[in-house]
Amino acid sequence: MGKHLIVFIINLYFLSDTKLLNYIKVASKLFQWGINLVRYDILVIGGGATGVFTALDLTLRGLNVALVERGMIASGTSGKFHGMLHSGARYATNDPDSAKECIQENQIISSIAPHSVIDTGGLFVAIEKPDLEFEETFIKGLKENGIPFKNVTKEDVLKLEPNINPGIKDAIWVPDKVVHAMDLIMSAALTAALNGATFYTFREVVDFIKINNKIEGVKVYNRIKDRLEEIDADIIINSAGPWSAKILSKAGIKFDMLPTLGAMGVINKKLNSHILNRMRPPSDGDIIVPYSDNISIVGTTASIIEDVDNASISQDDIDLLISEGSVMIPKIKELGFIRTYYSIRPLLKESTSNQITGRTATRTFSIFDHENDGLYGLLTISGGKLTTARLMGEKIGDYISNKINLKKDSKTRNIKLVDKIDKENAEYLSQITGLNYSFIKGIIDFIGSVDEERIRPFISMILTYGFGQVM
Repeated sequence: MGKHLIVFIINLYFLSDTKLLNYIKVASKLFQWGINLVRYDILVIGGGATGVFTALDLTLRGLNVALVERGMIASGTSGKFHGMLHSGARYATNDPDSAKECIQENQIISSIAPHSVIDTGGLFVAIEKPDLEFEETFIKGLKENGIPFKNVTKEDVLKLEPNINPGIKDAIWVPDKVVHAMDLIMSAALTAALNGATFYTFREVVDFIKINNKIEGVKVYNRIKDRLEEIDADIIINSAGPWSAKILSKAGIKFDMLPTLGAMGVINKKLNSHILNRMRPPSDGDIIVPYSDNISIVGTTASIIEDVDNASISQDDIDLLISEGSVMIPKIKELGFIRTYYSIRPLLKESTSNQITGRTATRTFSIFDHENDGLYGLLTISGGKLTTARLMGEKIGDYISNKINLKKDSKTRNIKLVDKIDKENAEYLSQITGLNYSFIKGIIDFIGSVDEERIRPFISMILTYGFGQVM
């Protein structure tokens, strides 16, 4: 609102009495409806991992970028995944493009955001005869996609993982890792904001602003202030994940997706040191992630759903996860889950075949320029997964840079994401978020406490919330 007031005062100074009265009437309406007087180069729709990394990438190229999110940052699919930073091994035999993307991004994310990654390593384990028969094909896929691996003997696996099924027949080590989504995404958001990006949280896109065949901005509902607002931009990027089709329908565009529900179960005990995968083609209930010192996550399923805002986990899903997970770690059947949750994958329908399923659909991503639908200034990026979100931001950054003849390369491969908020930044953060200086300094005081690692993502959440409430 401070920006609006300055513009308002400047205009008052130069207007005649008659024009002044008309201007006051117009300006009061703008403030009432929350119309933003700033026009952005880029507006990103969706505050998940892809949207945040897209905002970061384009901001670092020097563009004036805003991001709009209907909830808080990472409150959708990205904040509800299984916690695995893929090495690509899971896709080595059936989705080579995704496999190559994952091993590349595994290394980059580990470098730019080491505070969010735990290098557990992963073990693909052969428990039953079909698993063992798959091993040769699996190793061939690893080699073809450049994924490092090592054979591990049964004896060594039993020493490394005492809770594993003693009937294990063989295992292969790969560089799978645990990644804490909240740490990663909040760090990327904060890095973007500190470099000039604007975040509008709790804003739900309700319509597009269209002049002839050009998209000029969006109308959003501010869920905090209970009002409509308008945000203008030269280019709109739809990165709303599984909600992308709903967003595009507001522009009259039909967009085919395969929104796929993945159910996960949480066990209040760390059962394994490595991420465990069954040595077989990707299937249900074949991943166990040691997410933290006292939490293991068993996942996942892959059921195509109709309505992304009306989904639920069935008892069959829960029973399947326990049954399949206990093949790798028998204790799972005894312990059960303390809770279950789900995410919805934004998979793409790239085939007209009716045989495609939530398991066979590719995990790679695509960029769609809706000039092909007769609408200029609107693009969508969809598909992919959290592991490849940075790459998705880079690729759409490259596409837009080429489109507007911007001769600047992506910087997100090498930039170290902000992992701590220094007390010295409190005054600057107060200015750009609109939050009270003493309040910011107070929450920063948690840094250096016994719970610093636990509280850090919440500090970032509060600050990114503040970025979105200035308007």
